[in-house]
Amino acid sequence: MGASFKELVVWQRAVELSTAVNKLTSTFPPSEQFGLTNQLRRASVSVPSNIAEGYGRSTKGE
Repeated sequence: MGASFKELVVWQRAVELSTAVNKLTSTFPPSEQFGLTNQLRRASVSVPSNIAEGYGRSTKGE
């Protein structure tokens, strides 16, 4: 395995996705701040987080 999960292209793209989702949802109406906006942002952050977590495991599968 490489030195860091940050070298993985899939992790880099996931971070780009998260940034794009944050930028897009900032244009949503304030009434959606705690609804759709929050859900989309949490989901997009979850992708790179899960990749990083999985990279740190010592086995390939559980």
